[in-house]
Amino acid sequence: MDDLFSPIVSDFESEEQAARYDRWLRAKVQVSIDDPRPSIPNAQVMAEMSALMEDKRRKHEAG
Repeated sequence: MDDLFSPIVSDFESEEQAARYDRWLRAKVQVSIDDPRPSIPNAQVMAEMSALMEDKRRKHEAG
């Protein structure tokens, strides 16, 4: 099994570091869940990001 995708290998140096990250991530997810603003459909986000990247690519090639 490739260590890059092994569930045994951790990116954290300690259990406490992993636990802190888990708490932080769960809090971020909860804030998102509790956000009263309407969700943005994935297709809309992807279209907007594609347009943004294309604009930046064109500007980079032109200048």
